[in-house]
Amino acid sequence: MQVFENEHQSTLNTFLCIWHTLCLYVCNYILVNMKNFILLLVSMLLPLGSFAQIKESTSHEHALTLSEAIALARIQSVDAAVALNELKTAYWEYRTFRANLLPEVNLAGTLPNYNKSYSSYQNADGSYSFVRNNTLGLSGALSVDQNLWFTGGKLSLASSLDFIKQLGTGGVKQYMSVPVSLKLTQPIFGVNSLKWSRRIEPVRYEEAKAAFITATESVTMKTITYFFDLLLAKEGLETDKQNKKNADRLYEVAIAKRKMGQISENDLLQLKLNALQGKADVTEAESNFNAKMFQLRSFLGLSENENLLPLLPQSAPDLKMEYNLVLNKALERNSFAQNIRRRQLEADYQVATAKGNLRSIDLFASVGYTGQDHTLSSAYRNLLDDQIVQVGVKIPILDWGKRRGKVRVAQSNREVVLSKIRQEQMDFNQNIFLLVANFNNQSQQLGIAAEADTIAEKRYQTSVETFMIGKISTLDLNDSQNSKDKARQRHISELFSYWYYYYQIRSLTLWDFERNSQLEVDFDDIIRG
Repeated sequence: MQVFENEHQSTLNTFLCIWHTLCLYVCNYILVNMKNFILLLVSMLLPLGSFAQIKESTSHEHALTLSEAIALARIQSVDAAVALNELKTAYWEYRTFRANLLPEVNLAGTLPNYNKSYSSYQNADGSYSFVRNNTLGLSGALSVDQNLWFTGGKLSLASSLDFIKQLGTGGVKQYMSVPVSLKLTQPIFGVNSLKWSRRIEPVRYEEAKAAFITATESVTMKTITYFFDLLLAKEGLETDKQNKKNADRLYEVAIAKRKMGQISENDLLQLKLNALQGKADVTEAESNFNAKMFQLRSFLGLSENENLLPLLPQSAPDLKMEYNLVLNKALERNSFAQNIRRRQLEADYQVATAKGNLRSIDLFASVGYTGQDHTLSSAYRNLLDDQIVQVGVKIPILDWGKRRGKVRVAQSNREVVLSKIRQEQMDFNQNIFLLVANFNNQSQQLGIAAEADTIAEKRYQTSVETFMIGKISTLDLNDSQNSKDKARQRHISELFSYWYYYYQIRSLTLWDFERNSQLEVDFDDIIRG
């Protein structure tokens, strides 16, 4: 009879435990779905417009994908604006250089020139006297100037008119005209700066354009970093909330089991500590999530009312990089290649400038016609030849080797630049090799992490169910929970590394390996915008 009563009591206790657990599940389900039930009830009681306004005023959540975050960053971020303005600066510098190759029309004049002063004058006998000047003058000149890039000279076609009138009693007026004159200014043996600019400036502009695309990809990499930081914080918060929920539920079940004598006091206290630790973890995770959200939201230029909810990318492109292909694309399109070419040209230009300064010979020649008279119309008749030829020479006879020393300095600097370029080239190639190797390895690591995440999640669910029936201890349960959390975090971290490596290779090669096409930008449209 006693045995029957004990079995009956044990069955009753088991039934009460199961009933208690079922009640907890039902209550939890009701609480989770109460918000939707309230919204449904409000929508039935209020007009449709009022309910829409309430929903709009309370809902600010923004489900954000990785591609959407990248698109926003390329348009709205401060880094994108800086890259755009640097491109515009390079564009207008290039436009200024191009303008130097085109004819330039200039108008110069003095309107008027009034002079009332005294100046010394030497008489025929050698004595001096002061003469009063009281004149009104006007002058104007119109010229068309053209730089000659192939010689480094300058050719000007000009026309000018000067007028002077002596004021006071008996004053006369005089006109002098130069209807047409052709002037040539030509340095000889000196460095042709314009010719060197024609070689350097296009390379500099191509470097700036490539650097803009690279900067855009750098914005993408920064976005990926902030996005996955927020994603890790979000997943950590959700994990901590779920762990807290499970810990609370297990603690409630453990209380019932303890009353039935199915678990020890030590296990009960451990589960209570787990519940308290879960509450602390949620609070810390919420603070971390808000901090990471502010960071990404500020970078993307979004409103503070936007609650960003990053979505985990479901897949990654299955790509295999080849070192030689990546290296060739990088050397062909990266701004580094243009940078090397520009620095080599600038070093050669410094040497040419130093050699050109060893001697200086300048040629100035002017041919045209001129006329003068007391009337304007007569000043353009009976024109006379106006010819000037001038050769200026400056050759140092004794400078103690100063100019030749500057040539040696320029040559030494060029050798230094070339040595640095060779080292940078080797480092660049090595970085490409390591980056390609890391990316190819990362694809495998991502697959392993994804599978481990799935397995760890299943193991934890199994451990919870097994603990509910008393088959494992709290230590085993905690171990499965920690393994689940670590596997989830590692999966997200490996996914972040994959995308970061991928866009890093894109930034170096300016090549889209998914579409097998080069990264192109309509620079004219960007600059006009």
